[in-house]
Amino acid sequence: MTPHQIKLVQNSFAQVAPISTIAADLFYGRLFEIAPSVRRMFPQDMVQQKMKLMTMLGVVVNGLTKIDALLPAVRALGKRHAGYDVHEEHFAPVGSALIWTLEQGLGDDFTPEVKEAWTTAYGVLSSVMIEAMDEERMAA
Repeated sequence: MTPHQIKLVQNSFAQVAPISTIAADLFYGRLFEIAPSVRRMFPQDMVQQKMKLMTMLGVVVNGLTKIDALLPAVRALGKRHAGYDVHEEHFAPVGSALIWTLEQGLGDDFTPEVKEAWTTAYGVLSSVMIEAMDEERMAA
């Protein structure tokens, strides 16, 4: 990611953070709509899960400027997700739901440049998580 892309991701997330509850509702609503089979992976009461999502997004977004320090945490997240029965094919609908949620939350501020920055960030971070999940499964 370029420094400019990182700034775009961080600035746009700062706009979404004040509506984090709504954003989390939108995200999971969209995810379960486009990938209903993943619903079983989540608790019935999603309150804590939604808070975890927004907290983790905040940590990741803020950590993009120090990616080398962030990657171990992303790898650990990937390893944990291996235990949740998450597989590589689950990452596409999650990414799609994330981008859609940002588009809803940002409105006109969700420019093609912002979309590209988020898509790049998600691609980098999800590939690290997928690699860590695969390693965790091979070690088991």
